[in-house]
Amino acid sequence: MAVSAKNIPAPDLVPIRKALISVSDKEGIVAFAQALADRKVDLVSTGGTAAALAKAGLSVRDVAELTGFPEIMDGRVKTLHPSVHGGLLGIRDDAEHQEAMQKHGIAPIDLVVINLYPFEKVRFGGGDYASTVENIDIGGPAMLRAAAKNHAYVTVVTDPADYERVLAALSDHDGALPYRLRQELAAKAYARTAAYDAAISQWFAETLSISQPEWRALGGRLQQVMRYGENPHQEAGFYVTGERRPGVATARQVQGKQLSYNNINDTDAAFELVSEFDPAKSAAVAIIKHANPCGVAEGASLAEAYRKALACDPVSAFGGIVALNRTLDRQAAEEIAKIFTEVIIAPDATEDALAVIAAKKNLRLLLTGGLADPRQPGISAKTVAGGLLVQSRDSGVVDDLELKVVTKRAPSETEMADLRFAFRVAKHVKSNAIIYARDCATVGIGAGQMSRVDSARIAARKAEDAAVAAGAGEPLTKGSVVASDAFFPFADGLLSAIEAGATAVIQPGGSMRDDEVIQAADEHGIAMVFTGMRHFRH
Repeated sequence: MAVSAKNIPAPDLVPIRKALISVSDKEGIVAFAQALADRKVDLVSTGGTAAALAKAGLSVRDVAELTGFPEIMDGRVKTLHPSVHGGLLGIRDDAEHQEAMQKHGIAPIDLVVINLYPFEKVRFGGGDYASTVENIDIGGPAMLRAAAKNHAYVTVVTDPADYERVLAALSDHDGALPYRLRQELAAKAYARTAAYDAAISQWFAETLSISQPEWRALGGRLQQVMRYGENPHQEAGFYVTGERRPGVATARQVQGKQLSYNNINDTDAAFELVSEFDPAKSAAVAIIKHANPCGVAEGASLAEAYRKALACDPVSAFGGIVALNRTLDRQAAEEIAKIFTEVIIAPDATEDALAVIAAKKNLRLLLTGGLADPRQPGISAKTVAGGLLVQSRDSGVVDDLELKVVTKRAPSETEMADLRFAFRVAKHVKSNAIIYARDCATVGIGAGQMSRVDSARIAARKAEDAAVAAGAGEPLTKGSVVASDAFFPFADGLLSAIEAGATAVIQPGGSMRDDEVIQAADEHGIAMVFTGMRHFRH
């Protein structure tokens, strides 16, 4: 038995005699209300919900009969009344509360069934300012919070998915509901109103261009409970925010087993990267392993782009994630299916491609319906001990930057195309990032090293390994270009790239020793371009 602030024990079972029902999402509500009516539960409702129940032949009282006051102001004021909130908040076993309820003619309400105005749907659906504000629910959250606070006596249901659970409990307990269920549903109600308010506050911040609001709230709905997190001893869940951004959270999974925590993290990284490439200009493929690309390429077709991407690091690509910027076709599907792949994510797939992938039962295929907009604003967040780090999404795109040639030799047209390609990829590689590229394909990637020199050397070594695997005479870094996600603090990183065979460099610039780095480039006849934008990725 639980104890209230007044040391009044909460009953284990509370009979359900009166239910207040007011829902925006009416899926399943008629059947649920009918089941309640079959148990002689008195039904009270509002507006459109009352009309829907009455149309179905159910006996339902309008909330105005309960309050003695009509709905006013286009329904904005209907449940904000002592007859409603007194019925929800009154402690049944408290003599003072009972006296007040009897004095003012307030009857107890045992069950509250409410889901909120579709604010998130309107917000992410592109609603204008006035319609978005109008979809901020006031009475709903107030009743949910009141009922949840008084869960010792009141059951609160805010999710249609819980209807069957409540009906089953009523059946098991002869028309009453147990305390543990009331607790769990109360916790869910508070989480729902918190996420709802988070969506509202975030929308206001975005609308008013307040980049760092004094209070920051983030919320989402559980989409998937996972077997474990990054490691088997960690628990994990996947929550979605409602943002309408094509990607892993909004994709349709066509086949394959459930995505893991690491699958989702890597697939998101892959699709965000490949979305940088305009499908009208070229086919593009990104192969990801542990959130870093092990091969990225453009081509005339997806099959060609995949082969070029795979050649960068065929060893690491085994068991990787493959992201495409165009509709998956049969030729590309056949190429990808030649080695073990965890996930394929693409905007769409042809029937022929689906038939090829279907033969690989464990291969997960996700279709997004479109590409993510790399310029779209948004936020990213990560936890630290005792806090949250929140920043705007890295929406910088190399095509929007004014590139500055800082060396005596300017890049050739071919080198410039490769430089843009390489810097586009560098944005999505963990820092310190070094990307060697040739013919719009990565030929060596160094990621996540403490020293930029080490990244340059590792990328060159991986290119040497790939050349051996392909039976090539020399690594493809010979005659390549190189991109760095941040400036070279010393000339040593650049010299390592030159030693690997790079002929042109793209980097943000901004080091105290830029002059030394430029001088080293000029001494070796290397072209260098500054972007003025850094792409750290931790």
